[in-house]
Parts: sequence; C-alpha cells; structure tokens
Amino acid sequence: MSLTEAMPATPPPVLPAAPFPVPTPAAPRGAMVVPARVQSEINRREAAAERLIGWVQLALVLFFATLYSIAPRAEGGSGSNFVPMTLAAYFLFTLFRLILSYRIILPAWFLVLSIIVDVALLCGLIFSFHIQYAQPAAFYLKAPTMIYFFIFISLRALRFDPRFVLIAGLISATGWVCMVAYALLTDMGEMRITRNYVEYLTSNSILIGAEIDKSLTLISVTLILSFALYRARAVLFDAITSHNAAADLSQFFEPEVANRITGADTLPSATQSETRDAAILFVDVRSFTASAEQIPAERVMRVLTVYQQVAISQIQAHNGRIDKFMGDGILATFGAVEPTTTYAADAIAAATAVVRAMDAVEAEVIAMGWPGPFKTGVGVAAGPVTVGVVGAEGRLEFTVIGNSVNLASKLENANKAQNTRALTEAETYQTALAQGYSGGVLEERPQRMIGGAGHPVDLVVLA
Repeated sequence: MSLTEAMPATPPPVLPAAPFPVPTPAAPRGAMVVPARVQSEINRREAAAERLIGWVQLALVLFFATLYSIAPRAEGGSGSNFVPMTLAAYFLFTLFRLILSYRIILPAWFLVLSIIVDVALLCGLIFSFHIQYAQPAAFYLKAPTMIYFFIFISLRALRFDPRFVLIAGLISATGWVCMVAYALLTDMGEMRITRNYVEYLTSNSILIGAEIDKSLTLISVTLILSFALYRARAVLFDAITSHNAAADLSQFFEPEVANRITGADTLPSATQSETRDAAILFVDVRSFTASAEQIPAERVMRVLTVYQQVAISQIQAHNGRIDKFMGDGILATFGAVEPTTTYAADAIAAATAVVRAMDAVEAEVIAMGWPGPFKTGVGVAAGPVTVGVVGAEGRLEFTVIGNSVNLASKLENANKAQNTRALTEAETYQTALAQGYSGGVLEERPQRMIGGAGHPVDLVVLA
C-alpha cells in the first residue's frame, strides 16, 4: 500500500462490513438530552452525592447528640423530653439510608420520603419544646432550632438536582405553616395574637408578620437555591459531556493529540503546523484484499482486530504514536507528536518487533480461518516532517506530511519486490545508529530501484 493510494484523489480502503452507527441529530440545548453514557456518568455522580448527603446528615446528628449529652440542660424544662428519642430515631433512619445508598441507587420516591422524614423529625423536635417546658404551643415558634430547616434544604444542593431542593423547601415551609396553624388554633386562652414586637419577644403572643417572614424566607431560599442549581446543572451537564467527549476523543487520537485539541485556547486550524525531525513507520498486510474476499466479513474483522492490537502494542512500546488506520495499513510516527532524540532508533526497533510479533500470532490468525500465510510488510523512513492540521472547515485531521512519509510508504510497498519483511534506507539507518540503535540488520542493498521513487535508494533489510 503506498501513501498515494491513501490521498483524497483515491479514497483509502474501507474496513470490511461492520456498519458504523449514524449519530442522531443533536437535541435542542434547553431540552437537556444527553447521550446514554453521559447520563450514566451523571447518575453515578448523583449517587455519590446522595451518599455524601447521608454522611453529612450522620455527622450532624452525631454532633448534636454529643452536644446535647455534654451540655447542661436548660433551666425550666421539667416536662417530657423528646429530644433523645428524636435524635435516636433520626440516627437510625440516617444510618439505614446511608447503608442502602451503597447497595442500590436510591429511587426518587425514597429520596422524597427521606426529606419528609427529615422535616417531620425536626418539626417533632421543635414541637416538643412547649411540652418539655410546659408552655403554650406558641412557645415553640420562637425556638432557634427552626433554622435547621435551612440545613436540610441546603444539603439537597449537594446533589445538583433542583427538584429535591424545591421539594425539601416546600415540605419545610408546609411543616412550619402547620405548626403555626396548630399554635393559632390551640390554647388561645393563654396566648394571643399581637402586633407589638416587644410583646411578641417577651411573651407567648404570636406575631403573624414574623411567622409569615419565616415562611417566606424558607420559600425564598428554596427558590433561589433551586434556580441556582438549575443553572449549575446545565453547566454540569456540559462539563460532563465535554469530559466524556475528551475521553472518547483519546480513543481515536493519541493522548497528546487529544490533549492538544481539547486543551487549546482556540480550536486548531488548517493553518497551524510545525516542522521537526521524526520517523515514519508503515505496516501493511500482504495480499489482504484477496484473502479477505475468501472469508466472511465478521471473521475478517476479528483477524484485523488481532493484527492491529499486536502491531499497536509493539509500536507504542517503542514510543510510537498511531497517526491513522487505512484499512489494513497502519501509519505510525516517532517524534512527530512529541519531539524525541531517538525517533529513528525507536522506529527501526519497532519495525523488527512488529515482524516478530506478527510471526508469533500467525498460527492463531490462521486458526481463525485466514486463508494462507499471514505476513506483514513494514517500511521506515526518517527526516523532516510537517506536523499539523489539514482539511477544511467542518472536517479537520491531525496528521504528518513530508518526503519521509512518502518514502516510508514506498519502502513498505517495496517489500513485495525485494522479498523482505521490513525495509528502511541507509540514511535513516545511520541516524538510528547515531541515536543508539544496536539491533543489527540482515542485509544492505545499495542503489535499488523501488516503485514511485524515481531514483535508486540504498536499502537496508531489517527483516
């Protein structure tokens, strides 16, 4: 396979069969529709957030239990004390919920039930104050414990789901309104509604405006947090989508290339390029097309997968980077994406390693149904190459171009005429020796004509 065969004028070989899924049109941005794998990642993070909420709640109940046990009891509390029972019940429920969160993904109905339990226990604790201190029901309306409602509401913000913040806020506000209504409808002989703020603070009178303020504050904080989370959730979806896209991109590009694309301040364009010394390696399967026509497409794909995995592992083990796949051909670079001082030595070592690795799996490939021997040809050339982006708006490709790329392709193709497995040329070989290569060669063949070169080339047989 020559490089000219891979140029746009003649499309590169197409991998056999295996239809590639066609992406569906993107949904409108406001619809918050994301791919299933991205939604799976979001669900995983939300499950982790739910466990974090459980740990925070457990820490809070242990803190308040410790504080209650070591602090002296407030004077005047001669009635029944429900605080220990409330804290114990809340501790058990929180512990159960936390353990369950590690076993399953908590369903939405259970999360709503958890919020109801949180608010009910807090309301019960506040309600018990007027019994504990033998005061009218209006007494508990002045309890500072009411501010714990805000803790329960804000905890739900850890999940980045505004629905549960909204639910927690509405249930909290409803619970408080019910407690205010109970205070208004009972024991009115011992208390009264007032508009005097001093009297409200120094007696068991009820100031309607103060209770409205508390309820409105609960609702306002809930709405503000919900709106903030709604906006933050859109950012979170975009961030996770971008993160997954970058991870997916690394499956199609070398990590350095993917990082260069995703980490750039501006999207790379076709005008951006660099010139550096590098080595190019071509690998191709001998008589691939003719052999592939004799067996089912599915079997061809399995053979191709084995071949590519083996070849790639050897290339990467010698510091090579995969530039592209062209049917059964592989184009790899050494020192092009990231400059190195051993690019030629690495490329020649990789070439011989690929040949040995292919020989080691030949029996396995034949056992899979491949007709005849499974041999590969490898060509290596080194020199200045241009590294950058080619293409036009809407379709860009990161690649290498230069005489060394063309020569490596011609050397790979020359293996057929030279009856060899891996070839390089004398200048590349001398560069590799200067860079520390000590693997030796099979033969030197000076002044040989190879297809497409137009002039004699000093060949070095590697395998």
